[in-house]
Amino acid sequence: MGQNRDLVLEQCNPDKELGFSIEEFNSRLQVIRKRMAADRIDLLWLMAPESLYYVSGYTCEWYQAQSPKQWPATSGIAVHVDHDHFIMFDTPSEKVMCRFVTCAEDIRTFPIDNRRDGIGFIMKELQAEGWLGGTVGMELCSYRPNPAVSARFKTAFENHGAMVTDGSDILREVRWIKSPQEIIYLEQAAKIADIGLEAAKNNIRPGVTELEVYGEIIHAMASAGGENPAITLPVLSGLKANTGHSLASRKVITAGEQVNVDVSGVYWRYHANAARAFHVGEPSKDVLEYHNKSSGVFNVIADILKPGLTVGELVTTTRQYYDEVGIWSDAGWVGGYELGIGFPPDWVGNFVYEMSDMDSEKVFEPGTCVNFESQFFSPRMSGITYYICTLLFKEHTAELPVQTPRHLVVLE
Repeated sequence: MGQNRDLVLEQCNPDKELGFSIEEFNSRLQVIRKRMAADRIDLLWLMAPESLYYVSGYTCEWYQAQSPKQWPATSGIAVHVDHDHFIMFDTPSEKVMCRFVTCAEDIRTFPIDNRRDGIGFIMKELQAEGWLGGTVGMELCSYRPNPAVSARFKTAFENHGAMVTDGSDILREVRWIKSPQEIIYLEQAAKIADIGLEAAKNNIRPGVTELEVYGEIIHAMASAGGENPAITLPVLSGLKANTGHSLASRKVITAGEQVNVDVSGVYWRYHANAARAFHVGEPSKDVLEYHNKSSGVFNVIADILKPGLTVGELVTTTRQYYDEVGIWSDAGWVGGYELGIGFPPDWVGNFVYEMSDMDSEKVFEPGTCVNFESQFFSPRMSGITYYICTLLFKEHTAELPVQTPRHLVVLE
């Protein structure tokens, strides 16, 4: 190896960048191991970006999600039910990064002459530790690695005497209850979401493009310490406002159009989601009234919001409101999903609820966070009523942490 490279790989130690204490990471590991024991999983092999972050703090700009076949995604973390530490495996290219973005004390990098494909090295190391055999849980519901690489891992584990099962639910369900520190980060993310929506309000006007507005939103949130959202933020105007998941484009915003904006503020990878509808100029009376009916649901939610609220009560109460104001038949999508750690390409968490879940006894315990989406098709194809708010359940209170007013914002 070269002298300069040796120096960097062996001695370069940037200051740590961790959002959580070592004690919190250790506590998470113990909870994971307890859940593994309950599920009778001996070794948990983790490769989802959210899982790597939750266990170690690992963040990266590139996860080899759509890489060439010659560069398969093979880095990951091994957790054993009987050991109070984990092993992190990564390429030599990330050796320095692993030192400052993770709490890992046992970092093993692939041989330099086979730096991209670490499966053989991982199996050899785990075999030497006595961690193979028994039941191995893999995150089979994760996009990382792709099916071809996942199959290779499965075969490799089985060739070492292990039985492979799906361990996807362990980390996904453990992350449902947030710690006090995670709650603080979600509150900060909500403040950043407010800043993004204010930037949208200040920059939507006739003659600018959707992409220009998008750029101003991102700039404002990044200037406030916000990180890149796990989903590209939509800015949708005119007839495009009748869609929810289109991309901002070079389309020019014109007077008389509705513009829908969906943002997530992000702080230490924790997402607080909010969407609002804007109107360039005065909307027609029936459109304004329709938006008021859709956004009015959040007043109903605020009245019942509390730790211990069940999904069934939330759904039943809001559905009754929609029936009373007479808009339910025009529903687009109404419901919500878990918020928390998010990496591209998704900030949608593991748990989701819909308006058919009236009998659900699932509880929003203290430490949980979801959003609520009120999307209805408004009159004359003017656009979807685009109202999304984060619901944050704390120890003694529950709140709507994003403060931007929940109504159609009319821009003069």
